[in-house]
Amino acid sequence: MKFHSALHFVSFIALALTQLVFPSKGAAQVTTTQPVKNIVLVHGAWADGSSWSKVIPILQSKGLHVVCVQNPLTSFADDVAATRRIIDAQDGPVLLVGHSYGGAVITEAGNNPKVVGLVYVAAFAPDKGESAATQGKPYGPTPGLAELRPIGDGFLVLTQKGIQEDFAPDLTTDEQMIMVATEVPTQGAALASTISAPAWRNKPTWFVIASNDRMISPKQEKDSAEKMNAKTLILPTSHVPMLSRPEEVAAFIIDAASDLSRFKTAGK
Repeated sequence: MKFHSALHFVSFIALALTQLVFPSKGAAQVTTTQPVKNIVLVHGAWADGSSWSKVIPILQSKGLHVVCVQNPLTSFADDVAATRRIIDAQDGPVLLVGHSYGGAVITEAGNNPKVVGLVYVAAFAPDKGESAATQGKPYGPTPGLAELRPIGDGFLVLTQKGIQEDFAPDLTTDEQMIMVATEVPTQGAALASTISAPAWRNKPTWFVIASNDRMISPKQEKDSAEKMNAKTLILPTSHVPMLSRPEEVAAFIIDAASDLSRFKTAGK
């Protein structure tokens, strides 16, 4: 192709970049007849993407493309926006996986048309008008909630005791201390933000129930799974089954991706 001037060349590059970075709306519409190879993992409060460090290599060994969202944990809107950006960046259908508060995030962000299925791991799954905080109220306070401490500007942290005894008691001491060192303060208001449209009402769902969870009531997890008619896996773990039982959690996610690849429609 010939360019008659430097300005013509610059204009051509600008147009090409626009089409690359901002694809047409129709390009984002995918169907579940495509194999599901993209796994987007969403961490919860007081954590970061390293929550998935043991699951990632297992998923990758099966040929899946794995990306972790790094939630800023500054607000629910910020976390949903961060998740949507990663979903939009994928080149095909997405299986969206959320842990803990990340379950609330995927419940909202999962309405993205690229998302064809949702996996909840020891997670909140609020309905329309509910938040992570209000969903848990009927089940009473769990032991871990007593170990939350404010640090200013509305942010909360979990004490070392809370991490070792309530968040991840079935990890080694070394692993627990890494979690203490890498803990991300979480804006308390994020936990009180409500869902506008729960994606789990319209898309296939899977749920890992942690039967020894001390952060979210195991009964709440079970009730959520039943409400959304999710395929379930019950593991006798703490709040972090993806770290204490990564092989089982990874296999569950792999099976979900395989099931979705056989679906012909996006409905349940």
